[in-house]
Amino acid sequence: MRLVGDNVEVGVYKLPQALILAKELELDLVEISPKAVPPVCKILEYKKFLYEQKKRDKSIKSKATKVIIKEIRFGPQTDDHDYEFKKKHAEKFLKDGAKLKAFVFFKGRSIIFKEQGHILLLKLAQDLEEWGKVEQLPVLEGKRMIMFIVPKKK
Repeated sequence: MRLVGDNVEVGVYKLPQALILAKELELDLVEISPKAVPPVCKILEYKKFLYEQKKRDKSIKSKATKVIIKEIRFGPQTDDHDYEFKKKHAEKFLKDGAKLKAFVFFKGRSIIFKEQGHILLLKLAQDLEEWGKVEQLPVLEGKRMIMFIVPKKK
């Protein structure tokens, strides 16, 4: 196995030899890369290694972005005032960095107004063009016509 670490001469050693070196330094022999040829081991303090690995994983997890999806619901014949009110909310959501799911819900026989719902969602996309871009164009799924808008990068 290939041996690396502090206070150790880097090189290829046999297992018993590496274990003796680790014991002399009062440290542990840890396998770093088992798939390498020959496998890579390092002489270090195992508890400290685990602590640093956990700390590294935690920092990577904290830097990961969490996607927030906000929903806005319309009817196929939504009034202008209601539309403007909901558009302002959508604008705020996009400014805050949330993903927007806008949908038109068709109740009962209102499904005959599919075109109006499609036009309404496209109008919303056009009005919010400054703050976000359309990720998915309006698609009819059952009694809902759904469209996704993602915020623009700053």
